[in-house]
Amino acid sequence: MIFIFLSFLVILLDQLTKYIVKTQMKPYESFPVLKPILYITYVKNRGAAFSLFEGKIIFFTVISLLVISIILFYLIKGPKDLYITKFSLALILGGTVGNLLDRIRLGYVIDFIDLRIWPVFNMADTFIVVGVLLLSYILIFEKENVKIF
Repeated sequence: MIFIFLSFLVILLDQLTKYIVKTQMKPYESFPVLKPILYITYVKNRGAAFSLFEGKIIFFTVISLLVISIILFYLIKGPKDLYITKFSLALILGGTVGNLLDRIRLGYVIDFIDLRIWPVFNMADTFIVVGVLLLSYILIFEKENVKIF
């Protein structure tokens, strides 16, 4: 259950940062945090990663619900001893739920982390990427720690 709690922390951090951006900035407003590397830029993303497949809210909602269901099932019923695997899945779960909440509530995802050399993204995206990278490492280099059940 600690991993479910971790997912809730990820969701909370994601939603809090998006709330701050939405209430304090206008869409497409931007300001530097660390010139010329990091800016906060409020973007309404109506697609998936990099605004791909714009307007496919139902598709992304269904895929998100499927991912959430599979991860929740594994976190609750899966092997108890695979802490790093479950940690990575908890990050992915929290990020997926965070972006899904935006899609359902707003019809778009709030993005705001702007590195100027990469499309604008958010905390949920960051947690998903870190979780996927960690899970990929486990699947490639630590095959003995991979168990379905």
